[in-house]
Amino acid sequence: MGVSRAVKNIWQRLAGEEPIAVEAAAGQRKTMMLPSIMNPQRVGQTAVPKATPANLRKFAETPVARRAINIVKDRIASMDWQIRIRRGYAAVAVEDAAERMNILRRCLEEPNASDSFRVLWEQVLEDLLVGGFGAVEIEATGDPGQPFRLWPVDGASIQIDPLWNGDPEKPRYAQANSQAGYQTGVQTGLQAGSKNLTPLLDDELMYLRLNPRTHTPFGLGRLEVAFETVNQFLSAHRYAGKLASNSVAQYALWLNEATPEQHDRLIRWWQDEIEGTGRVPLLSCEQKPEVLRFAGGTDADLRIQWQEFLILMIANAFELPPMLLGLQKDVNRSTAGEMADEAFQSAVVPVAKLLAEHITRDLFAKKLGWREFEFCFNELESRNEMEEVQIQTELLKAGVLTVEEVRQMRGLAPFPMPLIEEAQ
Repeated sequence: MGVSRAVKNIWQRLAGEEPIAVEAAAGQRKTMMLPSIMNPQRVGQTAVPKATPANLRKFAETPVARRAINIVKDRIASMDWQIRIRRGYAAVAVEDAAERMNILRRCLEEPNASDSFRVLWEQVLEDLLVGGFGAVEIEATGDPGQPFRLWPVDGASIQIDPLWNGDPEKPRYAQANSQAGYQTGVQTGLQAGSKNLTPLLDDELMYLRLNPRTHTPFGLGRLEVAFETVNQFLSAHRYAGKLASNSVAQYALWLNEATPEQHDRLIRWWQDEIEGTGRVPLLSCEQKPEVLRFAGGTDADLRIQWQEFLILMIANAFELPPMLLGLQKDVNRSTAGEMADEAFQSAVVPVAKLLAEHITRDLFAKKLGWREFEFCFNELESRNEMEEVQIQTELLKAGVLTVEEVRQMRGLAPFPMPLIEEAQ
């Protein structure tokens, strides 16, 4: 029986429950795939909604926020990647290096029975950008050909023990299996015996935090930063839509010296005979009615500049240039290229490196004990292919790099030994 299973059985005995005698199969998943679906909760509409996970995900489905999320998420998920020897280790000194790297690559390409590499990490990156919580369950299988399996976990359902002392035998995380267990997400000691909590050891969960801070164990997602701005943009956009569709009256009809009876009669006549029929109204009265306009009826009434400013703030929250969210003022070919490079370096590279570091540390080092390998993306250092080729060619001519090192940087397999000797 594994340590985690034994700890769980002890907790169940303390809670007065009978432990499960049947041992779970190696590599079997413990967390629920979609716990919120099993416990639906309706979120009431308020004037200023709270930045709860439900509201964050609702706002993530709006056009501007979705565009900002997809720019980062799709770019990282579609990158080419490789597994290589870490700095400080010599390839010749690592036992079965090529075979173990092939095992790691195959396991990452097929992390579980239903997901591919891109499908799994797109879900994690979505949670990371929306709420700052990305989580992946890691379970060992005992199979040398596939030593681990990975499953995406709803990061909002993960609770963290802030008093965890680093003991690998004690749970650091727990998943709340119901909406009632979500609460604040902080549990001191992760109370044993709770039916709504599934305890997880440190090496059983990969928990990614964006914008980590010292006063809280949780990260800060980019959509959380832009939450209030997105709410204001939706309100302004909704108002402009009603105004443009004439569903909001922008004028009034003023009758001078009309009695209350005449006023009511005119209203009934207009509603019954004129409104919505397209007929030409005919009025006969001593004084001509006057139309009072409440607004000028121009584009300024739609608050277009205010909406553009809000889009600019959303772009700032996601660390993207406004051009990528549809604001293309004062943009030409040269500035567009610079803005695209800026977006890659500021919005994509930090998140991609964070993901690569967690795979290297939590999966390779903690779970498997294979500290001599690291995961990396091949496209982070240079986005210009010709520039990268020129730099590597010059370094080859100067003798700074070898052919093997360049092939490793580009994620290519090494040459057979006879070809290397002939080239030398």
